[in-house]
Amino acid sequence: MKKSICLYFQVHQPTRLRLYRFFDIGKDSHYYDDFANRTILKRIAQKCYLPMNEVLLESIKKNKGKLKLAFSISGSALEQFDRYAPEVIESFRKLAETGCVEFLCETYNHSLSSLASQPEFEHQVLKHKAAVEQYFGVTPKTFRNTELIYSDGIGAMVYDLGFKTMLTEGARHIMGWKSPNYIYNNDLKSGLKLLLRNYSLSDDIAFRFSDKGWEEWPLTAERFVGWLKAAEGDIVNLFMDYETFGEHQGSECGIFEFMRAMTDAVAADKELEFVTPERAAARLKSVGDLSVPQPISWADEERDTSAWLGNELQQDAYNKLYGLEEKLSILNDPALWNDYGHLQESDHLYYMCTKFFSDGEIHKRFNPYDTPYEAFINYMNVLSDFMIRVNDAIAERQ
Repeated sequence: MKKSICLYFQVHQPTRLRLYRFFDIGKDSHYYDDFANRTILKRIAQKCYLPMNEVLLESIKKNKGKLKLAFSISGSALEQFDRYAPEVIESFRKLAETGCVEFLCETYNHSLSSLASQPEFEHQVLKHKAAVEQYFGVTPKTFRNTELIYSDGIGAMVYDLGFKTMLTEGARHIMGWKSPNYIYNNDLKSGLKLLLRNYSLSDDIAFRFSDKGWEEWPLTAERFVGWLKAAEGDIVNLFMDYETFGEHQGSECGIFEFMRAMTDAVAADKELEFVTPERAAARLKSVGDLSVPQPISWADEERDTSAWLGNELQQDAYNKLYGLEEKLSILNDPALWNDYGHLQESDHLYYMCTKFFSDGEIHKRFNPYDTPYEAFINYMNVLSDFMIRVNDAIAERQ
């Protein structure tokens, strides 16, 4: 049997908050930086989404459908595509029409709801599922949680929502001696199969590709395919942010040419074949249960949730936000629910991260704020206004 290669890309753009001052609280409830959202979205569309979608479409056609891959596109990103770059939606639809691309389900707002609230998590999952059906005409069968956050309990919730396959991180502290290059089962629900990210080979492309100080630079497609063939196990899962291509790794470093050559080489190799997550789960047998009692993710060296909840600022914002859920359920106001969803986007908490050691540069690179404290103050100003709106609406009901 050929070794399976599973390519998966995360597509997400946060709904960025405008500079929201203390004196705006109670007076102005428009929270979003529309100019920044439009400008950044259109830039990334030109640098990443459109050219990379074209690379993949050409490769699918050239290799007669042997290239198979998967995307998850957050609801927040879909809304911005609709608003600012509808041509991106159309380019993803062309990929969908090939039948070689699987679209995965996730939380609609790329949120941490799986850690905070089962009802809100289920709401966002079903909302995202409906969006995928609306935009691409397919019903997602595989789940990936925000930033690959996973635990036994989260997996059980996902299984109960009807999914039989889920993606997560092959975190070293969870795997121990085990390899991520096999299929595993959820420890509580054996019917849920797990695909684990091979972070070493994924990060060779996502982070190290353009690093001239890396001992393997410049990486060629032939050498990378050799690593895939040499890897033990049944499957190599290459999971990464889609913005890797053209944005994090600029086109001048040859990342598009590398992907063309690599996909062609895998498609032509008699020992390898591309599979979608759904196909991998159907084709490969599980080698056993995987116990993950505490949440893991694909973020930072720790591969846990500390990138979003590792300090008191983040925990304060998180607790105040999710503390509003009961009142929002009583009100059931569409405008409030919409803002609540955008305020849940995990990026807002990520910007408050105070890690300045091994992962400091990663947090700084994509952060619109100069310091985590500025991010916290701005977010809490917005949240304060939102809480006033919620409490006023509750008072009107009484």
